[in-house]
Amino acid sequence: MDFDIQKIRSQFPALDQQINKKPFVYFDNAATTQKPKIVIKRLIDYYNNENCNIHRGDYFLSRQATEAYENTRKTVQSFINAHQSDEIIFTRGTTESVNLVASSFSKKFVNKGDEVLISAMEHHSNIVPWQLACKERDAQLKVIPINKNGEIIMEEYYKMLNEKTRIVAVTHVSNSMGTINPVKQIIDAAHNKNIPVLIDGAQAMPHLEVNVSELDCDFYCFSGHKMYGPMGVGVLYGKEEWLNQIPPYQGGGEMINEVTFAKTTFNKLPFKFEAGTPNVADVLGLEKALTFISSIGYKNIQKYEKELLQYTNRQIKNIDKIKLIGTAGKKTAVFSFLFDDIHPYDTGVILDKMGVAVRTGHHCTQPLMDFFEIPGTVRASLAVYNTKEEIDQFIDGLKMVRKMFV
Repeated sequence: MDFDIQKIRSQFPALDQQINKKPFVYFDNAATTQKPKIVIKRLIDYYNNENCNIHRGDYFLSRQATEAYENTRKTVQSFINAHQSDEIIFTRGTTESVNLVASSFSKKFVNKGDEVLISAMEHHSNIVPWQLACKERDAQLKVIPINKNGEIIMEEYYKMLNEKTRIVAVTHVSNSMGTINPVKQIIDAAHNKNIPVLIDGAQAMPHLEVNVSELDCDFYCFSGHKMYGPMGVGVLYGKEEWLNQIPPYQGGGEMINEVTFAKTTFNKLPFKFEAGTPNVADVLGLEKALTFISSIGYKNIQKYEKELLQYTNRQIKNIDKIKLIGTAGKKTAVFSFLFDDIHPYDTGVILDKMGVAVRTGHHCTQPLMDFFEIPGTVRASLAVYNTKEEIDQFIDGLKMVRKMFV
C-alpha cells in the first residue's frame, strides 16, 4: 500500500488515547510494540470460533486450526526466506529460542575447555543461557569487545575465532543502542573456520528485512511481540542439519514418536522441538503481524524510520547537557541518553507526565552499562507508527526536564 502514516496509525487502537490529559506518545517499542487491529481480531476470532487443540483431533475444527497453524509456519518460512518450513520452530519468544539452542547445542557439541563467543552489547537473554551452558560443560564464555560508539571491534573478533570456538552468538541489532551489527561479516568469518552462528534478531525484525538464506546463519531467533504480534510467541529458525543433530530441549506431547518405559523415540522436525500444547492463537496472530508488515513493505519502513532517526537526532543534540549512549554509524531509531546531572528515573517520570512513554534503567544489558560506566539510560525507541509531531512532544518534554533541574 502507499505509505500513509495516518492510515497506519488508525490500525492501532492503543495509540488513540490520552495520558495525563496529553496525547499518548509511545516510545518504548524496543520493549514491545503496539498491536494492529488485524492481530487483535485474529486472536478474538480464534477463541470465539476455532478454539481447540491441533495435530491430534480428527474433527473439523481441529483440522481447520491445524491447517491454519501449519500455514503460519510456511508464512514465516517465506517471510525470512528459509529453505523449508521444517526449519521453523515456534517458541515462546527470543529468550526461549536462545535457551533452546544454548542447552541442546552445548549438550552435543560443547566440552571442557571449549569457547563460546558473544558480544559486549548482548541482552541478558543472550548472555545468561550461554553462561549456564558453559558452566555445565566446563567451557569458557568469551566476550567480543565494542568501541565507545557502541560498535563491535571486528579486528578483535577475527582474532578471537580459533579451534576452541564452538559457536558464536550475537545480536543483529542492539536493544539498548540501536546499533546494527555487520552480521553477514560475522557469519562469514566464523564459517571460514567451520563455526556455527546464532543471531538474536529480536530488535531487527521490526525494522530490517531478514533473509536467513542470504545471511547463511545457522540459527536466527525473534519474538512476535516486538514486531506488532502477540506476546508469548517467537520463532527459532535453525538449519535442518543442526536441528537434526542436537537433542530435544523439552520432553512431552507432540515431540515424541513412540514412548515406552524403556525408551522414547522422537518426532521429526519441527515437532521434535515443540513439546506440549502449542500456543495456537498467538501463532495465528503472528501471521497477521507479518501480513501487516508486508502491507507496508520493509523499504517503506526503513525509509520512514530513517527520517524519524535523522529528525530526532537533529533536535536532541541541541538540548543542553544531554549525552547520547551509542552513536554507531548504522543504527535503528533508538535513542539511549542521559542528562549530565539528572537521574534517568526522574527524566522518565517527568516525560510520563507529558504523555510520553520511554524506558529507563539498564534495559537488560547490565554489562553494557558497566562498559559505559553508567547505572542506566533513558531509552526512546521508535516504530513505524510514530510521527514527527510525537517527536516534537518528546523534545518539549526533555526541555521541560532540563528547566526543572536548572
